[in-house]
Amino acid sequence: MLKPPLFRKVNTRAREVHHRFGGDYRHQRNTEDELRSEVVRQGMHGHQRRGLDYTPLFKFLLSKVGQCWDDVYAEAISRLNSPEPIFWLVARHQHQQHDYVRVAEASYYSGLYIDEGGVLQVVNPNVGPSSLPPLCACCTHTFNGIRFTQSFRDNGEPEWLCET
Repeated sequence: MLKPPLFRKVNTRAREVHHRFGGDYRHQRNTEDELRSEVVRQGMHGHQRRGLDYTPLFKFLLSKVGQCWDDVYAEAISRLNSPEPIFWLVARHQHQQHDYVRVAEASYYSGLYIDEGGVLQVVNPNVGPSSLPPLCACCTHTFNGIRFTQSFRDNGEPEWLCET
């Protein structure tokens, strides 16, 4: 039986759907330096994939804490379009470990790592929705899908992180 993919498509044409727009690829191609290179003309295909939501992947990884990483990785990779989003949460090396990871404007998830025994673990199990303060008053901040319990405290600084 085929299991559903661990990502879903988001309606990118809806109002108020924001994406991380960077420099346009059209400004990089066919420049003087590139005209001298072996590749004379390239297409307009960038490297970012927009319109995909990996929330099902993050919930899947959190549900597999304490299990063998090789089995978890094999199942996840078979249900994804790219292995890259796995490592947004799972640290490959010790210096990459974080207590929590911000994956969207107001969505936070527990940082994960693989211990010496090859088992998926949470970096800091003490971090939760009650330990993090929201960055702004206008957004609903969540940690592992659970709403933050602390309220926003205005300290006079501008809410520069909020895109709404």
